[in-house]
Amino acid sequence: MRYIFLIGLALVTAGLLLLAFRWRGGALPRLGLVVLAIAILLGGAWRLMPQAIPRHDDGADVRALYQEPRVLPQGPQRVYHLGHSLVGRDMPAMLAQLAGHDYALQLGWGAALSEHFKGPEAVNGFDQENATPHYRDAHQALASGEYDAFVMTEMVSLRDAIMYKDSLAAVGKWSAEAVAGNPDIDLFLYESWHNLKDQPDWLRRIPGDLDGLWSQLLWSAARGAGRPVWLIPAGQVMARLVTEAESSGGIAELRRREDLFTDDIHVNDLGVYLVALTHYAVIYGKSPVGLPYQLKLADGSDARAPSAELARRMQETVWQVVTSQPLTGL
Repeated sequence: MRYIFLIGLALVTAGLLLLAFRWRGGALPRLGLVVLAIAILLGGAWRLMPQAIPRHDDGADVRALYQEPRVLPQGPQRVYHLGHSLVGRDMPAMLAQLAGHDYALQLGWGAALSEHFKGPEAVNGFDQENATPHYRDAHQALASGEYDAFVMTEMVSLRDAIMYKDSLAAVGKWSAEAVAGNPDIDLFLYESWHNLKDQPDWLRRIPGDLDGLWSQLLWSAARGAGRPVWLIPAGQVMARLVTEAESSGGIAELRRREDLFTDDIHVNDLGVYLVALTHYAVIYGKSPVGLPYQLKLADGSDARAPSAELARRMQETVWQVVTSQPLTGL
């Protein structure tokens, strides 16, 4: 694709030279215009073509960091969340109820980590999403050293984020900044999911995206921090639960993937609860089995609670997934 760009540049130059030759009394005006038109079309094609994703990174230089056992927290943590609507206000609120901890956040509409790094003016929907008492500027919060855990996530589609939003550099910068503010902070990458209508099929794609895309961010983040950045595998948990529900005729009221969503990408209260359980299990290294399931949303209203049967299966599934995934440190 780089060659297409160079060819286009050469054609632009040739077209301009031919036009200049015409203006000085020479011939070939039509050829010059044709060449220039081709160059413009190639330039447009260059902008529309998907850029190549970087070569797959196996993390060989940082995998050794993950061999050391995690030191798990002994009590409630102060947690900072950075991301977008797949974090939302309700999930951190539910997590805080489960853990009894304090938290702050910074969100945006589909915001990339690189956009958050630049500041509020670069984040779409910044004012609307952060109209909450729990908002705190991300740079200021991490510099304060007051947080025990930093959880970040990247925009979706993740492939677009890596190719066009400089995600690999951004996760490293945020990790380094968090450690600079508090050398003892625990770092986490929250793995989300893609649109239900995206291809390949939502359920079949999630496992491959973990190795092909999310792991790439994890290794870059670990390099930036010089220490492990642990995975919160919410996408894997969701896929495991949906697979069981759709293949067995349902788990109580959960019968198909859409039962966890309000639209093609955003989760409803049941989905928010599942994601909050996953955060709890990884951050605290504790089984969520037996935790409350009748919780409140961020605005203080009652969340739609899962049935006791579904809540129990959600909790069991979370613990099964996070304890079988080495990148959680559990």
